[in-house]
Amino acid sequence: MPKTALIAGGAGFVGSHLSERLLSDGYRVIAVDNFITGSPKNVAHLVDHENFTLLEIDAETAESIDETFDLVLHFASPASPPRYLAHPIETLHAGSNVTEALLNVARRDGARFILASTSEVYGDPSVHPQVEEYWGNVSSTGPRSVYDEAKRYAEAITFAYRRYFETNTGVVRLFNTYGPRMDINDGRAIPAFAKAALKNEPIPLHGDGSQTRSLCYVDDQVDGILKLAASTEAGPINIGNPHEQTLLEIAQLVIELAGSSSTIELQPRPVDDPERRQPDITKAQTLLGWNPRVDVHEGLTRTIAWFTDN
Repeated sequence: MPKTALIAGGAGFVGSHLSERLLSDGYRVIAVDNFITGSPKNVAHLVDHENFTLLEIDAETAESIDETFDLVLHFASPASPPRYLAHPIETLHAGSNVTEALLNVARRDGARFILASTSEVYGDPSVHPQVEEYWGNVSSTGPRSVYDEAKRYAEAITFAYRRYFETNTGVVRLFNTYGPRMDINDGRAIPAFAKAALKNEPIPLHGDGSQTRSLCYVDDQVDGILKLAASTEAGPINIGNPHEQTLLEIAQLVIELAGSSSTIELQPRPVDDPERRQPDITKAQTLLGWNPRVDVHEGLTRTIAWFTDN
């Protein structure tokens, strides 16, 4: 019998890639999604696979699914600022109620549980690059707190289940994932830049463009996530590409790769927007044997091609 995986947020951007990859690895996959930000089109190519099931439910009700799972992956949350600001309560519930429900499934079945946390737990960091031991510089009351603090709480309850119930848990902190199946309207930098560039419209750049991000292609992210899932490590472990770039450099590269005539238009910077992002991936390298392989030119070329065709 193949192993069975439950993927909460399985029709989302990263979740759909995990669904695809686990099917190719021989798993049965039960993907659950309430489609607040996920989309059936992300897994349309999987729906006829004999080992794939898509359930349109809230992951908070996952304990009612009549299956026994070997792996539980929690990727159910809005992830872009415009989306989690539009759904603040649902985002907080994704970190609290949903995390607890999925932990209960993993505890019941003796499954490995993986929480998708985020570099946003570091806030606007005073430590650079960001190491997992850094506690972060996060506002608990600002507009972004609905996402940042939800993830911090999700980490806390995950470690509580590990300590108190001995649940087999792992926490991955993802940095600036991009690639095919991103929603071009979700408001994050790469889709916003690509959307404008492909229309030869001004690219919206918040602030002066000196803020940095470290872009990690989705295939590399999935590799890192599944290496953690296959291990016994508790984490948290950073999974991201340490190649740091300014947002201005990224915008200019998108213009170049899209063959666009777009100009760059400076706009007001969002509240609590982090100044720098760069993961220290020493733990991922030493404990998981993971390194990113897709460089930003190749990854953005693939991503822009996907946006062009979709």
